[in-house]
Amino acid sequence: MIHPTAIVSAKAEIGKNVSIGPWVTVEEGCIIGDESEIRAHAVIMTGSTIGHRNQIGYGAIIGAEPQDVSFKGASSFVSIGNDNIIREYVTIHRGSAESSITRIGNGCFLMAGSHVAHNCLLEDEVVLVNNVLLAGYVHVERKAFLGGAAVVHQRVRIGELTMTRGQTRIGKDLPPYFMAVDTNEVSGINRVGLKRAGITEEIRRKIEKAYKILYFEGLNVSQALEKIEKISDCPEIKKLVAFIRATKRGICLARRKNANANITEE
Repeated sequence: MIHPTAIVSAKAEIGKNVSIGPWVTVEEGCIIGDESEIRAHAVIMTGSTIGHRNQIGYGAIIGAEPQDVSFKGASSFVSIGNDNIIREYVTIHRGSAESSITRIGNGCFLMAGSHVAHNCLLEDEVVLVNNVLLAGYVHVERKAFLGGAAVVHQRVRIGELTMTRGQTRIGKDLPPYFMAVDTNEVSGINRVGLKRAGITEEIRRKIEKAYKILYFEGLNVSQALEKIEKISDCPEIKKLVAFIRATKRGICLARRKNANANITEE
């Protein structure tokens, strides 16, 4: 199932039932898991490990050197889990420091033209819509959804089950369950995404209450978190509080013009 025009190193490890299309390049030391499909003109570079049942789109480049001025040719890696869809012309760069890794989890969907820079971590079921750009060391938690052409500054954390509108610019941490807009702003909680993920109405209302306490009760962050902790000991509230307490860049702020908006609408 390897097209005769493909260039596949004899030192690459190719799993069972793998399809490798025309003019694909797979370099020495790469590992391609079972039942994966590598479409025409994709390039899989040394140091890349791709799990099972992945689809790598036309012209995608995985494992290229990081775009980091401090990079000095270190031996580094890309690790991709199982069941991912990586569409046309996606670029995923390997780590910058010696032996470091850029990681993609399981079940992610990276749409055409999106970019994952060196040392990023994407947890499971993340969606990057067309032309999303992640700078180095960005950490995207599970089931986050980033809209088209969103850009994320280096070392930013994107929380679990967040949603980012198209063309949003993020340079601060985005807390779990919130919806990001414009530049470093949030406009409410991601109620539709939470509902689709099976989060109950009771928990959604607790998250919404936490959002209002954090942004609209005139408290500083420490005071707000102490009050939020008293809402519930459910895992979602615990995760939200822990995420904010761990921030080093600060968190996105609320859009003031939406302070009185009905954020319960689905």
